[in-house]
Amino acid sequence: MSDVEEARQKLLKSLTDEGYLKSTGVIGAFERVDRKNFVLEEHCKIAYADCPLPIPGGVTMSAPHMHAIVLELLDLKNNDDVLEIGFGSGILLAYMGEIVKNGKIVGAEIKKETYEFGKANLEKAGYEDLTLLNEDVIKCGARMGKFDKIAVSAAVKTIPDELTRLLKNRGRMIIPVGEYFQNLFVVEKNGNRIEKKSVGGVAFVPLR
Repeated sequence: MSDVEEARQKLLKSLTDEGYLKSTGVIGAFERVDRKNFVLEEHCKIAYADCPLPIPGGVTMSAPHMHAIVLELLDLKNNDDVLEIGFGSGILLAYMGEIVKNGKIVGAEIKKETYEFGKANLEKAGYEDLTLLNEDVIKCGARMGKFDKIAVSAAVKTIPDELTRLLKNRGRMIIPVGEYFQNLFVVEKNGNRIEKKSVGGVAFVPLR
């Protein structure tokens, strides 16, 4: 086993032992998606460190344990329609693509430089059955229809009504909320009722 593959297996074992990776679907996605394919070339040697890494556009890709947390909270199903806002490097969409086979997967990224980087990563890794948008979904999202699951990969000061309206009934959104100090919220729609629950502190770049 090469040093690179050994580092990758060590990360997967650590995430499993520490309880970040729990479900069969998410574990399988982490086994099949290689993080090295989604980082800048100069960071390949530390691709399997459990820490955020800078990517084009003045932003970062989240640490692997944060991706695991988000995926486990989303509880993705095979036929879910899924949206990621702020897809960055593209890796979370790749994980989603390994779990969701019969639903639609849409990614939106407002920063052009970041969008091009993530798009190229996904294409090189073979994830083609995705819809990628370089636009502000909060302003333009209504035309996309509704989603079972939404992951927001950048922080908002307050949860936008425009995003909760994109959820289907019984839909779920994972979103970091706050400015300097943020909390990760699980937002669920049940009929006309929106339920919000904080699951812990996080640190994300701002959405805008």
